[in-house]
Amino acid sequence: MSEPTAAKSPVAIVGAGSIGVAFALVFARAGHPVKLTDPDASRRKSVFPEVSARLAALARHGLLEQDADSVLGRIATTDSLAKALEGAALVQECAPEHLAIKRFLFAELDALAAPETVLASSSSALAAGAFAAGLPGSERCLVAHPGNPPYLIPVIELAPTAFTSTATLAVARELYAAAGLSPVVVHGEPEGFVFNRLQGAVLREAYALVRDGVASVEDIDTVVREGLGRRWCFMGPFETVDLNTRGGIESHAAKMGPAYARMGAERGQDDPWHPGLVATVAAQRRALLPLDHWEDRVRWRDEELMKRLNHTAKEINE
Repeated sequence: MSEPTAAKSPVAIVGAGSIGVAFALVFARAGHPVKLTDPDASRRKSVFPEVSARLAALARHGLLEQDADSVLGRIATTDSLAKALEGAALVQECAPEHLAIKRFLFAELDALAAPETVLASSSSALAAGAFAAGLPGSERCLVAHPGNPPYLIPVIELAPTAFTSTATLAVARELYAAAGLSPVVVHGEPEGFVFNRLQGAVLREAYALVRDGVASVEDIDTVVREGLGRRWCFMGPFETVDLNTRGGIESHAAKMGPAYARMGAERGQDDPWHPGLVATVAAQRRALLPLDHWEDRVRWRDEELMKRLNHTAKEINE
């Protein structure tokens, strides 16, 4: 990320835990003045040493293209929620994952923040509809769930409620994208959103495999780290299987769908890949990658894997 060339709107961060500190770094690197507030004086005191340590680590790995002091200079802490919100275009709430706390905080935020300020929660599972419903400014509330830590994992899930305005979602999407994050929109407020539902599916099966004596914890981690993870670090599950089978994802579903249905049934799940669902997924994949480009993309996949193998080999030999 290069040195910002123009002043950007202030961002307020509520909660100085690990996620709050990481968000302070994200927005300060992007050129935003950041005010971070927390009722715990010890947490406020820890902000600058923690940000400094992360900046130093980024610099060691060649990932910091601007002066660390300039980034730190954009961050301020305060014990006053009202002062933190002054002039803020966005509030990123990073309080503990407790419904009562979020309800209390969002009532405060809605009362204190300017009407145009977007109010976003870093909630990992609680939907904004559970803590923002009924507020006078409920239309400017949503969840913005980050990967952890957001200064290294850029995906951020934007989960609006039924009452979140389209303007709020558009402004939030623009702000996060401009800060170097990769926003995705989650519809319907499912518990856990997308990130944790996918992560949870893998974890549930991993626990079950250990329980059933199929594999050890270490071996399961090895399968993910040395197998699935090598592809997933640059492709998602749909692109992975699309490229695994000549003919693309429809061919994969025809060949492997029954086996996956049986695996699901073993776990009490009834989620077969019906033809209509496969057709929907295939249509979206073909819009992204026409089949006449399939072989080129397979070669790209193999090149990407080789790059990462080469990088790992260099690290081992250094």
